[in-house]
Amino acid sequence: MNSTVLSPLELFLQAGLVGRIVMVLLVCASIWCWTLIVESVLSAFRLARAIRNFRADGKPAALIEPIFASGEEAVALVIPTENHSDRRQRIADAMALAARRLLLEAEGSLPNMAVISSVAPFIGLFGTVWGIMTSFAGIAESADTSLAVVAPGIAEALAATAYGLAAAIPASFGYNRIGAFFTRLSADLDSLVEQRTNLLLSRPHQQPSRTEAA
Repeated sequence: MNSTVLSPLELFLQAGLVGRIVMVLLVCASIWCWTLIVESVLSAFRLARAIRNFRADGKPAALIEPIFASGEEAVALVIPTENHSDRRQRIADAMALAARRLLLEAEGSLPNMAVISSVAPFIGLFGTVWGIMTSFAGIAESADTSLAVVAPGIAEALAATAYGLAAAIPASFGYNRIGAFFTRLSADLDSLVEQRTNLLLSRPHQQPSRTEAA
């Protein structure tokens, strides 16, 4: 078989209108998928670097500064009837909430990758079914079952399947691997929050800047 026929562009040009629409959708989904993968990886590496640098020199980067700012704000707030355990929990919760917001912002693209990985195969399957239907329609119209009659529809069907897999496989792999990376970062942030809480509570007692009545 001529290798030119197997090229994605040639398969696209030989497909019918519906097949072309399916392929265009899948190409767009694939481009979007790779964009999301690059954005997520860069975001994860930036967060990992910020955590690593803080552990190395003790200076919080701008990226994770909101977590520590939340802790400082929680320490400055004193509730008269609050015991030490409740105060500790409140400070930890304040920083944990800021950490979750940071993490959610960093991994914002992951749900979209999950959508692509689950939807793209079905869009490709639709193109596959349509291509097979085209082949049967060609057989019915020409009353001929030769390869020349069925080949265009079968090629369109297989091309749609290939386009669907090309979009779904990277999305599924990226979602799982990058998601696992963010899970580790979440554990690192939890550890960082715990350490920071201990540090804040170990400070010498200072006059509170704000007081909230119980």
